[in-house]
Amino acid sequence: MDLRKNLGRVLICACWVGLLCGDDGSRVEYAGGTVAMLRGTGKVQTTDERVLRFLFGRQRLEIPYHKINLIEYGQNASRRIAMAVLISPAFLLSKKRQHYLTVGFEDGNNRQQAVVLKVDKGAIRALLASLEARTGLKVQYQDEEARKGVRGG
Repeated sequence: MDLRKNLGRVLICACWVGLLCGDDGSRVEYAGGTVAMLRGTGKVQTTDERVLRFLFGRQRLEIPYHKINLIEYGQNASRRIAMAVLISPAFLLSKKRQHYLTVGFEDGNNRQQAVVLKVDKGAIRALLASLEARTGLKVQYQDEEARKGVRGG
C-alpha cells in the first residue's frame, strides 16, 4: 500500500516539475549552414528571454537574440510519388511540404553565421512568432506560398 502511495506522489511531483519547467523545445533537423557542430535532429528553445538555444545531443549553441539579424521562412513542396506508386495514384494530387527556417546572426567574432533548420509542421507558427517577439525582427518569406502557409491567407 505504501508503495502505491509513494508512486502516486512521485508521479504528481514529476507532472508539476514538467509544468513548471516549461516547453522543452521544438523538434528540428539541421539542414545546413555555417555552424558545423550541429548535426542531425535536435531541439530549438525560445523560452529564455535572452538567448535562442539549440540542443543537438551533447552539442549546445546559444545565440543572444540581439545578435540575430535574419529570420527567413520557406517551404519545399514535393509530390508524393512513392505513395502514388505503392498505394494510389490519387497521392499525385497532394503535396508534401517541408518547412525551413533560416536564422542569420553575428557570432562572438562579429562574423556572419547562418543556421538552416527543417521544422515540424506543427511547430513552425509558434517558433516564428516567438522569434519575431524576442528579436523585434519581421520574418522574411522566401515566396508568397510560404507567407500563405504561415499566415493562413
